Amino acid sequence: MAGYPKILHTEEGMRDGLQIENKNISVEDKIRLIDALSETGLKEIAVGSFVSPKWTPQMACMDDLVRGFHPKPGIRYTYTALNEKGFERARAFTPPLSARIAEYSTKIDLCDVFAQRNTNRTQAQQIAGWAKQIEKGQENGITEGGMSISNPWGSNWTGEFSQEQRMLVFDRMYQMWADAGITVTRIGFSDAMSWNMPHQVERQLTAIKERWPSITDFNLHFHNGRGTALASVYAALRVLDCGDTLRLQSCIGGMSGCPYCGNGRAAMMVATEDLMHMLEEMGIYTGVDLYKLVEVVWLAEEIVGHPLYGHVSKAGPRPRFDHLYPMDMPHIETLEQAKHFILGPKAYAGAPSPWTAPITSFQRPDCQSRQSAPIKNPQTDPSEPV
Repeated sequence: MAGYPKILHTEEGMRDGLQIENKNISVEDKIRLIDALSETGLKEIAVGSFVSPKWTPQMACMDDLVRGFHPKPGIRYTYTALNEKGFERARAFTPPLSARIAEYSTKIDLCDVFAQRNTNRTQAQQIAGWAKQIEKGQENGITEGGMSISNPWGSNWTGEFSQEQRMLVFDRMYQMWADAGITVTRIGFSDAMSWNMPHQVERQLTAIKERWPSITDFNLHFHNGRGTALASVYAALRVLDCGDTLRLQSCIGGMSGCPYCGNGRAAMMVATEDLMHMLEEMGIYTGVDLYKLVEVVWLAEEIVGHPLYGHVSKAGPRPRFDHLYPMDMPHIETLEQAKHFILGPKAYAGAPSPWTAPITSFQRPDCQSRQSAPIKNPQTDPSEPV
Protein backbone atom coordinates (compact mmCIF):
# COMPACT_ATOMS: atom_id res chain seq x y z
CA MET A 1 0.00 0.00 0.00
CA ALA A 2 1.16 3.53 -0.72
CA GLY A 3 0.95 6.65 1.42
CA TYR A 4 2.14 7.60 4.87
CA PRO A 5 0.97 5.91 8.08
CA LYS A 6 -1.56 7.48 10.40
CA ILE A 7 0.48 9.48 12.91
CA LEU A 8 -0.50 9.82 16.57
CA HIS A 9 1.75 12.33 18.31
CA THR A 10 2.25 13.10 22.00
CA GLU A 11 3.98 16.26 23.24
CA GLU A 12 6.20 15.21 26.17
CA GLY A 13 7.78 18.48 27.29
CA MET A 14 5.74 18.68 30.49
CA ARG A 15 6.79 15.15 31.46
CA ASP A 16 9.96 13.88 29.79
CA GLY A 17 11.18 17.46 29.50
CA LEU A 18 10.55 18.96 32.91
CA GLN A 19 11.60 15.82 34.81
CA ILE A 20 15.24 16.60 33.94
CA GLU A 21 14.99 20.33 34.70
CA ASN A 22 15.26 22.29 37.97
CA LYS A 23 12.92 20.94 40.64
CA ASN A 24 12.17 24.49 41.82
CA ILE A 25 10.26 25.59 38.72
CA SER A 26 6.98 26.95 40.10
CA VAL A 27 3.54 25.48 39.56
CA GLU A 28 2.48 28.82 38.12
CA ASP A 29 5.15 28.64 35.42
CA LYS A 30 4.24 25.05 34.61
CA ILE A 31 0.60 26.10 34.23
CA ARG A 32 1.66 28.94 31.91
CA LEU A 33 3.54 26.40 29.81
CA ILE A 34 0.82 23.77 29.50
CA ASP A 35 -1.83 26.42 28.79
CA ALA A 36 0.35 27.85 26.02
CA LEU A 37 0.89 24.38 24.56
CA SER A 38 -2.88 23.92 24.51
CA GLU A 39 -3.20 26.85 22.10
CA THR A 40 -0.85 25.49 19.42
CA GLY A 41 -3.06 22.88 17.78
CA LEU A 42 -1.33 19.88 19.39
CA LYS A 43 -3.81 17.05 19.92
CA GLU A 44 -2.20 15.11 22.78
CA ILE A 45 -0.14 16.55 25.63
CA ALA A 46 1.45 14.60 28.47
CA VAL A 47 0.98 16.69 31.61
CA GLY A 48 3.49 14.85 33.79
CA SER A 49 3.98 11.80 36.00
CA PHE A 50 2.25 10.65 39.17
CA VAL A 51 5.38 9.23 40.76
CA SER A 52 7.28 9.44 44.04
CA PRO A 53 8.75 12.92 44.63
CA LYS A 54 11.69 11.22 46.35
CA TRP A 55 13.21 10.22 43.00
CA THR A 56 11.47 12.67 40.70
CA PRO A 57 10.98 15.88 42.74
CA GLN A 58 10.11 17.81 39.56
CA MET A 59 6.74 16.00 39.57
CA ALA A 60 5.93 16.67 43.22
CA CYS A 61 3.38 19.35 42.26
CA MET A 62 1.27 17.21 39.92
CA ASP A 63 -1.97 17.52 41.90
CA ASP A 64 -1.71 21.33 42.01
CA LEU A 65 -0.76 21.48 38.33
CA VAL A 66 -3.77 19.48 37.19
CA ARG A 67 -6.09 21.48 39.44
CA GLY A 68 -4.73 24.75 38.09
CA PHE A 69 -4.32 24.39 34.33
CA HIS A 70 -7.04 25.20 31.80
CA PRO A 71 -7.83 22.15 29.65
CA LYS A 72 -8.99 22.84 26.12
CA PRO A 73 -11.72 20.73 24.48
CA GLY A 74 -10.46 18.37 21.80
CA ILE A 75 -7.05 17.77 23.40
CA ARG A 76 -6.11 14.51 25.13
CA TYR A 77 -4.19 15.19 28.33
CA THR A 78 -2.26 12.08 29.29
CA TYR A 79 0.01 11.09 32.16
CA THR A 80 2.45 8.46 33.37
CA ALA A 81 1.95 6.34 36.48
CA LEU A 82 4.07 3.38 37.53
CA ASN A 83 1.99 1.76 40.27
CA GLU A 84 -1.55 1.59 41.62
CA LYS A 85 -0.99 4.54 43.95
CA GLY A 86 -0.07 6.68 40.96
CA PHE A 87 -3.07 5.49 38.95
CA GLU A 88 -5.35 6.22 41.91
CA ARG A 89 -4.07 9.80 42.11
CA ALA A 90 -4.61 10.24 38.38
CA ARG A 91 -8.14 8.85 38.46
CA ALA A 92 -9.12 11.66 40.81
CA PHE A 93 -8.39 14.06 37.92
CA THR A 94 -10.03 12.07 35.13
CA PRO A 95 -11.37 14.14 33.43
CA PRO A 96 -9.72 16.49 32.50
CA LEU A 97 -7.03 13.82 32.18
CA SER A 98 -7.86 11.16 29.64
CA ALA A 99 -8.90 7.78 30.97
CA ARG A 100 -6.15 5.21 30.74
CA ILE A 101 -6.74 2.63 28.04
CA ALA A 102 -5.79 -0.82 29.27
CA GLU A 103 -3.23 -2.31 26.91
CA TYR A 104 -1.35 -5.49 27.65
CA SER A 105 2.24 -5.73 26.46
CA THR A 106 5.33 -7.79 27.19
CA LYS A 107 8.40 -5.61 27.67
CA ILE A 108 12.13 -5.99 28.00
CA ASP A 109 15.20 -3.79 28.20
CA LEU A 110 17.98 -5.22 26.04
CA CYS A 111 20.48 -3.63 28.45
CA ASP A 112 20.46 -5.43 31.78
CA VAL A 113 22.49 -2.58 33.32
CA PHE A 114 19.95 0.08 32.31
CA ALA A 115 17.08 -2.13 33.48
CA GLN A 116 18.56 -2.17 36.96
CA ARG A 117 19.45 1.52 36.98
CA ASN A 118 16.04 2.60 35.66
CA THR A 119 13.57 0.13 37.20
CA ASN A 120 15.58 -1.70 39.88
CA ARG A 121 14.80 -4.95 38.07
CA THR A 122 17.09 -7.25 36.13
CA GLN A 123 16.42 -8.31 32.56
CA ALA A 124 15.69 -11.82 33.87
CA GLN A 125 13.03 -10.42 36.20
CA GLN A 126 11.44 -8.57 33.30
CA ILE A 127 11.26 -11.79 31.27
CA ALA A 128 9.78 -13.64 34.23
CA GLY A 129 6.91 -11.14 34.24
CA TRP A 130 5.81 -11.85 30.67
CA ALA A 131 3.64 -14.84 31.54
CA LYS A 132 1.75 -12.89 34.19
CA GLN A 133 1.07 -10.04 31.76
CA ILE A 134 -0.30 -12.48 29.19
CA GLU A 135 -2.43 -14.22 31.84
CA LYS A 136 -3.92 -10.87 32.85
CA GLY A 137 -4.78 -10.25 29.23
CA GLN A 138 -6.51 -13.60 28.97
CA GLU A 139 -8.47 -12.95 32.17
CA ASN A 140 -9.70 -9.65 30.71
CA GLY A 141 -10.70 -11.20 27.42
CA ILE A 142 -8.35 -9.26 25.17
CA THR A 143 -7.80 -10.40 21.59
CA GLU A 144 -4.81 -8.18 20.76
CA GLY A 145 -1.50 -7.83 22.58
CA GLY A 146 1.69 -5.83 22.26
CA MET A 147 5.42 -6.19 22.75
CA SER A 148 8.20 -3.66 23.15
CA ILE A 149 11.95 -3.33 23.62
CA SER A 150 13.80 -0.58 25.44
CA ASN A 151 17.26 0.48 24.27
CA PRO A 152 16.94 -1.82 21.26
CA TRP A 153 19.97 -0.63 19.27
CA GLY A 154 22.62 -0.35 21.94
CA SER A 155 23.77 0.50 25.43
CA ASN A 156 26.27 2.97 26.83
CA TRP A 157 27.45 0.15 29.14
CA THR A 158 27.30 -3.00 27.04
CA GLY A 159 27.60 -1.83 23.43
CA GLU A 160 25.59 -2.41 20.27
CA PHE A 161 22.74 -4.92 19.90
CA SER A 162 22.14 -6.70 16.61
CA GLN A 163 18.93 -7.10 14.65
CA GLU A 164 19.23 -10.85 15.23
CA GLN A 165 19.16 -10.26 18.99
CA ARG A 166 16.06 -8.07 18.69
CA MET A 167 14.24 -10.53 16.45
CA LEU A 168 15.00 -13.45 18.76
CA VAL A 169 13.50 -11.59 21.71
CA PHE A 170 10.47 -10.47 19.72
CA ASP A 171 9.97 -13.99 18.39
CA ARG A 172 9.93 -15.39 21.92
CA MET A 173 7.37 -12.81 23.05
CA TYR A 174 5.23 -13.24 19.93
CA GLN A 175 5.12 -17.01 20.38
CA MET A 176 3.99 -16.69 24.01
CA TRP A 177 1.10 -14.45 22.93
CA ALA A 178 0.24 -16.84 20.08
CA ASP A 179 0.23 -19.82 22.46
CA ALA A 180 -2.33 -17.92 24.55
CA GLY A 181 -4.53 -17.37 21.49
CA ILE A 182 -3.85 -13.62 21.37
CA THR A 183 -2.67 -11.81 18.24
CA VAL A 184 0.17 -9.30 18.54
CA THR A 185 -0.79 -6.08 16.71
CA ARG A 186 1.39 -3.50 18.51
CA ILE A 187 5.13 -3.10 18.80
CA GLY A 188 7.28 -0.44 20.47
CA PHE A 189 10.84 0.80 20.63
CA SER A 190 12.06 3.08 23.43
CA ASP A 191 15.58 4.39 22.93
CA ALA A 192 16.61 6.40 25.99
CA MET A 193 20.32 6.04 25.22
CA SER A 194 20.12 7.56 21.70
CA TRP A 195 21.57 4.63 19.76
CA ASN A 196 19.00 4.82 16.93
CA MET A 197 20.37 5.05 13.38
CA PRO A 198 18.05 5.55 10.39
CA HIS A 199 19.37 2.65 8.29
CA GLN A 200 18.99 0.26 11.23
CA VAL A 201 15.49 1.52 12.00
CA GLU A 202 14.52 1.01 8.37
CA ARG A 203 15.90 -2.54 8.32
CA GLN A 204 14.21 -3.40 11.61
CA LEU A 205 10.75 -2.16 10.71
CA THR A 206 10.96 -3.83 7.31
CA ALA A 207 11.80 -7.15 8.96
CA ILE A 208 8.89 -6.85 11.38
CA LYS A 209 6.37 -6.08 8.65
CA GLU A 210 7.61 -9.02 6.58
CA ARG A 211 7.62 -11.50 9.44
CA TRP A 212 4.50 -10.47 11.35
CA PRO A 213 1.88 -8.85 9.10
CA SER A 214 -0.54 -8.68 12.04
CA ILE A 215 1.57 -5.85 13.53
CA THR A 216 0.29 -2.53 12.23
CA ASP A 217 0.74 -0.28 15.27
CA PHE A 218 4.28 1.03 15.85
CA ASN A 219 5.45 3.22 18.74
CA LEU A 220 8.82 4.99 18.40
CA HIS A 221 10.18 6.83 21.44
CA PHE A 222 13.53 8.12 20.19
CA HIS A 223 15.96 10.23 22.16
CA ASN A 224 18.21 12.47 20.10
CA GLY A 225 21.46 12.63 22.04
CA ARG A 226 23.48 11.82 18.91
CA GLY A 227 21.40 13.85 16.47
CA THR A 228 19.85 10.98 14.49
CA ALA A 229 16.30 10.74 15.86
CA LEU A 230 14.57 12.91 13.25
CA ALA A 231 16.31 10.96 10.48
CA SER A 232 15.17 7.74 12.15
CA VAL A 233 11.58 8.97 12.16
CA TYR A 234 11.93 9.72 8.46
CA ALA A 235 13.20 6.16 7.93
CA ALA A 236 10.06 4.86 9.62
CA LEU A 237 7.91 6.99 7.33
CA ARG A 238 9.66 5.36 4.35
CA VAL A 239 8.82 1.85 5.56
CA LEU A 240 5.32 2.19 7.02
CA ASP A 241 2.27 2.84 4.87
CA CYS A 242 -1.33 3.97 5.08
CA GLY A 243 -2.37 0.68 6.68
CA ASP A 244 -0.14 1.35 9.68
CA THR A 245 -0.28 3.60 12.73
CA LEU A 246 2.89 5.37 13.84
CA ARG A 247 2.98 6.74 17.39
CA LEU A 248 5.63 9.39 18.03
CA GLN A 249 6.70 11.37 21.07
CA SER A 250 8.71 14.59 21.10
CA CYS A 251 9.41 17.57 23.36
CA ILE A 252 9.27 21.30 22.68
CA GLY A 253 12.79 22.54 22.05
CA GLY A 254 14.06 18.97 22.44
CA MET A 255 13.82 19.54 26.23
CA SER A 256 14.36 16.10 27.71
CA GLY A 257 16.94 13.82 29.22
CA CYS A 258 17.54 10.72 31.26
CA PRO A 259 19.31 10.59 34.62
CA TYR A 260 19.89 6.83 34.31
CA CYS A 261 21.63 6.54 30.93
CA GLY A 262 24.80 8.52 31.63
CA ASN A 263 23.93 11.45 29.35
CA GLY A 264 21.61 13.59 31.49
CA ARG A 265 20.10 16.49 29.52
CA ALA A 266 22.24 15.51 26.55
CA ALA A 267 19.80 12.63 26.03
CA MET A 268 17.37 15.13 24.55
CA MET A 269 14.45 14.23 22.30
CA VAL A 270 13.44 15.41 18.86
CA ALA A 271 12.20 18.99 19.13
CA THR A 272 8.46 19.05 18.52
CA GLU A 273 8.73 22.11 16.31
CA ASP A 274 11.35 20.37 14.14
CA LEU A 275 9.20 17.25 13.83
CA MET A 276 6.03 19.17 12.98
CA HIS A 277 7.91 21.28 10.44
CA MET A 278 9.29 18.19 8.70
CA LEU A 279 5.88 16.49 8.60
CA GLU A 280 4.21 19.60 7.16
CA GLU A 281 6.89 20.01 4.50
CA MET A 282 6.42 16.35 3.55
CA GLY A 283 2.73 17.00 2.98
CA ILE A 284 1.53 15.44 6.24
CA TYR A 285 -1.00 17.76 7.85
CA THR A 286 -0.48 18.31 11.59
CA GLY A 287 -3.01 21.00 12.52
CA VAL A 288 -0.23 22.75 14.46
CA ASP A 289 0.49 26.48 14.23
CA LEU A 290 4.29 26.40 13.97
CA TYR A 291 4.69 30.06 14.86
CA LYS A 292 2.68 29.67 18.05
CA LEU A 293 4.67 26.53 18.85
CA VAL A 294 7.96 28.40 18.46
CA GLU A 295 6.73 31.06 20.88
CA VAL A 296 5.98 28.31 23.40
CA VAL A 297 9.57 27.09 23.01
CA TRP A 298 10.78 30.62 23.81
CA LEU A 299 8.50 30.62 26.87
CA ALA A 300 9.95 27.27 27.95
CA GLU A 301 13.49 28.67 27.63
CA GLU A 302 12.48 31.56 29.86
CA ILE A 303 10.99 29.17 32.43
CA VAL A 304 13.86 26.65 32.56
CA GLY A 305 16.48 29.40 32.39
CA HIS A 306 18.62 28.17 29.50
CA PRO A 307 18.49 27.75 25.71
CA LEU A 308 16.83 24.64 24.32
CA TYR A 309 18.04 22.51 21.46
CA GLY A 310 15.70 22.63 18.47
CA HIS A 311 16.38 24.27 15.12
CA VAL A 312 13.06 25.65 13.88
CA SER A 313 12.71 27.65 17.10
CA LYS A 314 15.90 29.48 16.11
CA ALA A 315 15.73 29.78 12.30
CA GLY A 316 11.95 29.66 11.96
CA PRO A 317 9.94 27.50 9.57
CA ARG A 318 10.62 27.73 5.86
CA PRO A 319 9.22 31.21 5.18
CA ARG A 320 6.23 31.27 2.85
CA PHE A 321 3.64 33.77 1.73
CA ASP A 322 3.50 36.74 4.12
CA HIS A 323 6.46 35.38 6.09
CA LEU A 324 9.09 35.88 3.39
CA TYR A 325 11.92 38.04 4.73
CA PRO A 326 12.33 41.73 3.81
CA MET A 327 14.94 41.83 1.03
CA ASP A 328 16.86 44.81 2.38
CA MET A 329 17.02 43.65 6.00
CA PRO A 330 20.44 44.29 7.64
CA HIS A 331 23.07 41.72 8.50
CA ILE A 332 21.64 39.06 10.84
CA GLU A 333 24.32 37.56 13.07
CA THR A 334 22.90 36.59 16.47
CA LEU A 335 20.22 34.16 17.58
CA GLU A 336 18.29 37.05 19.04
CA GLN A 337 18.32 38.92 15.73
CA ALA A 338 17.20 35.75 13.94
CA LYS A 339 13.93 35.89 15.89
CA HIS A 340 12.73 38.50 13.39
CA PHE A 341 10.65 35.76 11.73
CA ILE A 342 8.17 36.34 14.57
CA LEU A 343 9.27 39.58 16.24
CA GLY A 344 9.73 41.60 13.06
CA PRO A 345 12.25 44.45 12.55
CA LYS A 346 12.56 45.19 16.27
CA ALA A 347 14.60 41.96 16.60
CA TYR A 348 17.41 43.44 14.52
CA ALA A 349 17.08 47.13 15.36
CA GLY A 350 20.49 48.80 15.13
CA ALA A 351 22.11 45.96 13.16
CA PRO A 352 24.62 47.13 10.49
CA SER A 353 23.31 47.39 6.94
CA PRO A 354 25.56 47.81 3.88
CA TRP A 355 22.71 48.46 1.46
CA THR A 356 22.72 52.02 0.16
CA ALA A 357 19.39 51.57 -1.62
CA PRO A 358 16.40 49.27 -1.24
CA ILE A 359 16.86 45.82 -2.83
CA THR A 360 14.32 44.87 -5.48
CA SER A 361 14.00 41.70 -7.55
CA PHE A 362 11.88 40.35 -10.38
CA GLN A 363 11.36 37.31 -8.15
CA ARG A 364 9.67 39.47 -5.54
CA PRO A 365 7.33 41.93 -7.27
CA ASP A 366 5.62 42.47 -3.92
CA CYS A 367 8.43 43.12 -1.45
CA GLN A 368 6.23 43.71 1.61
CA SER A 369 6.50 41.16 4.39
CA ARG A 370 3.85 41.29 7.09
CA GLN A 371 5.79 39.48 9.74
CA SER A 372 2.97 39.29 12.26
CA ALA A 373 0.58 37.56 9.89
CA PRO A 374 -0.48 34.03 10.83
CA ILE A 375 1.14 31.15 9.00
CA LYS A 376 -0.75 29.98 5.94
CA ASN A 377 -0.64 26.23 5.62
CA PRO A 378 -0.09 25.16 2.00
CA GLN A 379 -1.45 21.69 2.71
CA THR A 380 -5.06 20.71 2.32
CA ASP A 381 -6.57 20.01 5.70
CA PRO A 382 -7.66 16.35 6.03
CA SER A 383 -10.26 15.24 8.53
CA GLU A 384 -7.78 13.76 11.01
CA PRO A 385 -4.77 15.93 11.91
CA VAL A 386 -1.81 14.44 13.72
